[in-house]
Amino acid sequence: MSDERDRFADLSKVRMCYRDEGDPAGEPLLLIMGLNSQLIHWPQEIVDNLGARGYRVIRPDNRDSGLTEWKGAPSSYFLQAIANDAVELLDHLEIEQAHVVGASMGGMVAQLIAIQKAPRVRSLCSIMSTPHSSIGAPDGDVIEEMTKPLPSDRDEAIEQIVALYALIGSKTYAESERQRRYDIAALAYDRARGRHPQGPIRQMSAALMAPDRTKDLQKLEVPALVIHGAEDSLIKIAGGEATHAAISGSTYLPLAPMGHDLPAPLLDEIATAIAANAARRPAIV
Repeated sequence: MSDERDRFADLSKVRMCYRDEGDPAGEPLLLIMGLNSQLIHWPQEIVDNLGARGYRVIRPDNRDSGLTEWKGAPSSYFLQAIANDAVELLDHLEIEQAHVVGASMGGMVAQLIAIQKAPRVRSLCSIMSTPHSSIGAPDGDVIEEMTKPLPSDRDEAIEQIVALYALIGSKTYAESERQRRYDIAALAYDRARGRHPQGPIRQMSAALMAPDRTKDLQKLEVPALVIHGAEDSLIKIAGGEATHAAISGSTYLPLAPMGHDLPAPLLDEIATAIAANAARRPAIV
């Protein structure tokens, strides 16, 4: 189910779906989402907020998510491949430098891009992520729910997704977020329509097999922001603490009432922090 805002880029391995919003003349800001998530899992409020602050906001569907399609037969890959796709998208858009923001697995990808493509990264923001999958690792029941296959019935599948959101998401805002969780689960299910049945397993394997980035993060000289919620049960806050400790001079924003989600009451604070971190780098002239 495509949207008029969806665009497509023919990259080396995938035909990537992405959206390009905000100020067309603004500094590019790339939003990379996480495991088994689509570009729509970035709340539109964050996109619009950053766009209103003068940024050109680009968000892709990673390989194995949303409307992005394989060019050949699907195959296993490393986290590096997702990072390569993101950089290829910047190449496709003729963007030399961008602020890079990643959430969860997307945070791991953003870290990797900052490490390997430092001249192309104006600032880095790592949200609810970790330098290595062993730091802040979830409990067994969370992993079990994450890997559970979806039922074939649409309503049952959506209910299972909502139950997962409730398990890993903010507990403080559980009641106020209930309808938003249902709405995004239904939209995500209808948008992807079972395009990537093995995608979550391939993405999870890529994240789990990735080497520890701690030593490489210690070498970064880019303005960096780390955001993490104390209620996160998928990547516990130790992951955010370790990321912040590794990146010299990074700003740390721990959010007590946030889980592994982006709840509505915190969106303005999160967008404001991202923009403030991006502003630490002199503007492109």
